[in-house]
Amino acid sequence: MTELDQLIETARILRAPGGCPWDAEQTHQSLVQYLLEETYELIDALETGSREDVLEELGDVLYQVVFHSDLSGSGTLGAPFDIQDVARFTNEKMRGRHPHVFGSAEELEKFKAKTGDDVMLNWDNHKQKEKPERESILDGIPAALPALALASKVIGKAQKMGLLDERAASPIELESEEQLGALLLAIVQAGKSQGLDAERALRFAVRDLSADIREAERQVADQVQVVEFDIE
Repeated sequence: MTELDQLIETARILRAPGGCPWDAEQTHQSLVQYLLEETYELIDALETGSREDVLEELGDVLYQVVFHSDLSGSGTLGAPFDIQDVARFTNEKMRGRHPHVFGSAEELEKFKAKTGDDVMLNWDNHKQKEKPERESILDGIPAALPALALASKVIGKAQKMGLLDERAASPIELESEEQLGALLLAIVQAGKSQGLDAERALRFAVRDLSADIREAERQVADQVQVVEFDIE
């Protein structure tokens, strides 16, 4: 039995009759707060911690995955699935999104990539094949992301579709992340001194940008429909 197998068995025993009452009472929803907490602790360890800190926090995040998978095995989300199903699904997804590594001879040539930028050019197309029901490039971005992370994701999408030019000259000259951090801190402080909420303000601004992106997508879709109609 591998160490991972033993961890999976530990989670099963803790939730089984005669195990831990607290574990047995938990639901996917009640565990969300712990998943968030453990994720942020891992981020902190990766940025400022030691090897031992990262090892511990990776384990805590892994246990959240094991815990949720064990819960799902009892049918809490419909048809039961376990961590082996999670691993299988993720493995298939990763291989499908990397045809330049795992694809057929034709795909290896078509999606040939020498740099990370080459890979990203095709990334959205690979994801679209997995989720054809998505109508917008914004679909799938978690709305609950912190405003700064949400802004970065949405801006990236706007740049990909040409709504924003990533090569355009920046109105603010920045030479390092340290300088950027100081500027962001000053902006937050300035807003706070005037009773303004920086998180909420940025979220509103991102919402407006998202609306512009969706409108641009609608215009492109309308133009495509007109061309198809003319051809017919």
